[in-house]
Amino acid sequence: MALSMHKDSANKQMDSSKYVRYTPEQVEALERVYAECPKPSSLRRQQLIRECPILSNIEPKQIKVWFQNRRLPSSPSGCREKQRKESSRLQTVNRKLTAMNKLLMEENDRLQKQASATTTDNSCESVVMSGQQQQQQNPTPQQPQRDANNPAGLLAIAEETLAEFLSKATGTAVDWVQMIGMKPGPDSIGIVAVSRNCSGVAARACGLVSLEPTKVAEILKDRTSWYHDCRCLDVLSIVPTGNGGTIELMYMQTYAPTTLAAARDFWTLRYTTNLEDGSLVICERSLTTSTGGPTGPPASNFVRAEMLPSGYLIRPCEGGGSIIHIVDHVDLDVWSVPEVLRPLYESSKILAQKTTIAALRHIRQIAQESSGEIQYGGGRQPAVLRTFSQRLCRGFNDAVNGFVDDGWSLMGSDGAEDVTIAINSSPNKFFGSHYGTSMFPAFGGGVLCAKASMLLQNVPPALLVRFLREHRSEWADYGVDAYSAACLKASPYAVPCARPGGFPSSQVILPLAHTIEHEEFLEVVRIEGHAFSPEDVALARDMYLLQLCNGIDENSIGSCAQLVFAPIDESFADEANGAAATKTLDLASTLEAGSGNARAAGEADPNSYNLRSVLTIAFQFMFENHMRDNVAAMARQYVRSVVGSVQRVAMAIAPSRVSPQLGGPKPLPGSPEALTLARWICRSYRIHTGGEIFRVESTATDAILKQLWHHSDAIMCCSASPIFTFANQAGLDMLETTLIALQDIMLDKVLDEAGRKILCSEFSKIMQQGFAYLPGGICVSSMNRPVSYEQAIAWKVLNDEDSNHCLAFMFMNWSFV
Repeated sequence: MALSMHKDSANKQMDSSKYVRYTPEQVEALERVYAECPKPSSLRRQQLIRECPILSNIEPKQIKVWFQNRRLPSSPSGCREKQRKESSRLQTVNRKLTAMNKLLMEENDRLQKQASATTTDNSCESVVMSGQQQQQQNPTPQQPQRDANNPAGLLAIAEETLAEFLSKATGTAVDWVQMIGMKPGPDSIGIVAVSRNCSGVAARACGLVSLEPTKVAEILKDRTSWYHDCRCLDVLSIVPTGNGGTIELMYMQTYAPTTLAAARDFWTLRYTTNLEDGSLVICERSLTTSTGGPTGPPASNFVRAEMLPSGYLIRPCEGGGSIIHIVDHVDLDVWSVPEVLRPLYESSKILAQKTTIAALRHIRQIAQESSGEIQYGGGRQPAVLRTFSQRLCRGFNDAVNGFVDDGWSLMGSDGAEDVTIAINSSPNKFFGSHYGTSMFPAFGGGVLCAKASMLLQNVPPALLVRFLREHRSEWADYGVDAYSAACLKASPYAVPCARPGGFPSSQVILPLAHTIEHEEFLEVVRIEGHAFSPEDVALARDMYLLQLCNGIDENSIGSCAQLVFAPIDESFADEANGAAATKTLDLASTLEAGSGNARAAGEADPNSYNLRSVLTIAFQFMFENHMRDNVAAMARQYVRSVVGSVQRVAMAIAPSRVSPQLGGPKPLPGSPEALTLARWICRSYRIHTGGEIFRVESTATDAILKQLWHHSDAIMCCSASPIFTFANQAGLDMLETTLIALQDIMLDKVLDEAGRKILCSEFSKIMQQGFAYLPGGICVSSMNRPVSYEQAIAWKVLNDEDSNHCLAFMFMNWSFV
């Protein structure tokens, strides 16, 4: 009996697990569920049987086996799925290679035409002028007047813009030079070139994307979604054309990259049309007063810039996708900005990185997100993360520019012009769309922005921003005085910063998202155990920042790098949601750079001694009306502390170095190495005065240089010119400069009139006796800040042959007045 029952049980088990032949309808139903959930639970399988009557004759265990087999690559269905995916992948790669081969062949033909051109003047300006001259010599009676005030004139301008744009995109109208580091291939960003010998600055890119032309056009037209420097883009009117295209009259404002120059605005005509070969074209150019453009001056705080014929040529690929040609050509009125900033406005590389390549990368990013190639953890949607990045950039740009129509007004300075303070007493007008209103004081207050721009020598942007990102304690651990620290504790919305020499905080970077080429990172920074003072240590809490970083690959083509960050709620580290994003834009910094030498586009050497970077810093603080002046004083001091820290960081990480320990300039011809100079300075002081600057605490080779560098008094050397050639850290701090810029500072510009008179009277004594003590007085830093010192000593520095090498000074107990 027992044996019979056992056999019946075994037969039932075999029956329940035997192979079931599914109908096509049943397979289709199961496949639908598998696409949504490859591993359904027992409850989900039972629910499936209830919802699909066609599966009612199938046991739940058999359905479980079907899903198990479906997930196995060795199963028939799994093998078919694997083969299907591999076939699809190979077809995609083949389409990419075919399209890229076509693109490379076209580019090769264009380069051959450019090389064989008979004229030496291939600039776009000459092409436009020759076209205009030909029209004047051979006028056509029916030719419409180029005037934007009538439809026929609009179409004439549009067609001319189209022809000039195509000549740049696919022809030789501009002398293009391929950018270094851009390797063409099916998975590369594309082929990128910059202009040479051309009016204004121009950049060109060609690439492949897996989106249809109409979708590409839609994305590119929405310039504010991908061009971070675009403040607004207004389409004022749309005029349809007889050939099925459209003409749009537009007004665009772009942000200024620094606090030292005005923003730009453009009045343009945009023409969208289809070519006979099926390509879609969007081209654009500025309207001038001669063609019916605006006759009034630019808006307040703006300089009118010109967009020369630019645009997008979008060609469909066989099998899907598009080939895109992008041309950006602008004249940013370089003569209206200070000379030191002009490289930012005449660099084709910067235009390529910030506009041309940015557009192509944005399209490729959306294409891969749409195809499912990019997936982020935690359920975060790519579009939401992209919105965070846009808000961070926009918040920083708005802070740097401080437009009046956003409610910003300048606050009086404290006598020095190095830090600009702007206040916004009606922040809800501007900040409401970014922050919400709950974070602002209900009883009167606003937002205060402290900002500064500074010039850094010989520091590539990528190198500096990467250091700032990874070593926050090197520049952010500068506090304020006790009273301001108390204000910060009472104001959780203000910028937190540790007290000097007190309680440094370590940081942990938590990756959130990155773009497909890792040129931009969105991350959460956790600053652990933050405390302002000893009594706060027990209550120390972690602080979180949302941070955006881009342009930090120093081996890439980047000429700009950026670091933007803002306090966020702790919950954001685990959950990205819209509510957290409304409270993020409080403080930020960014960097732009350009070559100081007139070098060929694309040939800039990152290790060049003439590379200069313009650093723009902006921090925003909340304030209550009765505390406004105190917050302003704290903000000024904080920004100055950050500037000083960044100068020291920049000097330490500069590619050219006077020693492994110190960053510095390329030695002047005939100058000794830093170790040798340090030894000469100390030896000469001992010979002349009979004393020691310091007692050497180590026998290491570089011990003298290290102690001299970290000496508390300001020590500096001056040549016969008299130009400063060396200074220790205290000397650089006193002069508010770097070792690079030090070589541009003259002694007589630092000493005041009384100091110059004393030095002249004591000079003969220095030459005869070897040294002289100078009474206390006042000198001036490179930032025109007065510096007091109790006493100074000057002495001759002798070389190993006891010949005069330079003059050294030591300013004791100095401080800013």
